[in-house]
Amino acid sequence: MRIAFHAPMKAPDDPVPSGDRLVARNLMAALRLAGHEVALASRFRSYDRGDRERQERLAGLGQGLAARLVRRLDDPALRPDLWFTYHLYHKAPDHLGPAVSTALGIPYVVAEASVADKQRGGCFDAGYRASVAALARADLVVTLNPNDAAGVAPHLKPGVPMRELSPFIDAAPFLTARKGREESRRDIAARFGLDAEKPWLVTAAMMRADQKLASYRLLAESLSLIEPDGFELLLAGTGPAEPQVRAAFAESGVKAAFLGAVASEAMPALFVAADLYVWPAVKEAFGMALIEAGAAGLPVVAGTSPGVAGVVSGGETGLLVPQRDAAAFAEAVRSLLDPAKRAEYGKAARRRAMARHDVGAAAERLDAMLAETRCRFDAAAFMPSNMQRAV
Repeated sequence: MRIAFHAPMKAPDDPVPSGDRLVARNLMAALRLAGHEVALASRFRSYDRGDRERQERLAGLGQGLAARLVRRLDDPALRPDLWFTYHLYHKAPDHLGPAVSTALGIPYVVAEASVADKQRGGCFDAGYRASVAALARADLVVTLNPNDAAGVAPHLKPGVPMRELSPFIDAAPFLTARKGREESRRDIAARFGLDAEKPWLVTAAMMRADQKLASYRLLAESLSLIEPDGFELLLAGTGPAEPQVRAAFAESGVKAAFLGAVASEAMPALFVAADLYVWPAVKEAFGMALIEAGAAGLPVVAGTSPGVAGVVSGGETGLLVPQRDAAAFAEAVRSLLDPAKRAEYGKAARRRAMARHDVGAAAERLDAMLAETRCRFDAAAFMPSNMQRAV
């Protein structure tokens, strides 16, 4: 199929790295791997932080852009068979997909939608209403985070399915990088003055003044409860809250190697050189880095949530602890300083990553979902209107 792809939160070619950008890129890669022709429909970004006037302006811009897209795409050489929007919610509604899909008479598919009814009538009311209206037009919703399903379901047309898709990555670079683990470890040890004989704890996350900073602070607090000479800590990431992150570790007396921004292509070498991935995951949906860690053969210690539990199997590929419980987090890390336990969990993490979280498995599942959706949509188009209402 020819698929028009849109990510209203952040375009997949946005210059600023983030988990959201990574998921968008991975979805496009999976669709292409399944044999589909995927084109980025627009780089229009509807993201807003709660400015009512700006939301209205964005809605007007979206309406005009959708009309232009309809005129451009209503051409046999460009006309898509399906529209695919990734990540819509009250802060980033989809102003394009529903209008274009309706005008062109094609299925409208949404991946990772969420609805927070408490936003109705508040400063995000316009974005909330636009998101609910988009879901009412959807022909399929693909859920990556099990937390979202309950809020989304009441806003769908009767009979519109929600299908689960495990978050995924291209695991191949991480599997390949394991062959060079010792060389990577030596290089990183020399560059940052690390002791290669100690277990290396690693985390990779943006340093923002939100839940990311809360996770970093909790990590510093937790690791301060462990013997300080028993490990090395590597932190990959940067951002506006880096001074506060550095202060949290300094105040906790936890020595950390700040690696700065690590390019995506260098992440496999970093992860395979380490021994344990640690991240408190405060208010985390699921965390793509947790999946990357598993592909690299790293056991994980993380704060639990339904999304995180969907990518880390507690007691099998890592240990999950109650969110914001510094003492429990410290105890979990301490238990996995044992190399035998780490090896057992690491093997299970690699197996799970390949079976459930690799782009190949995702491509097969997405292809089946879209084929079913297209068939159902085409069949409904030939039904009498009274029968469509009954269905």
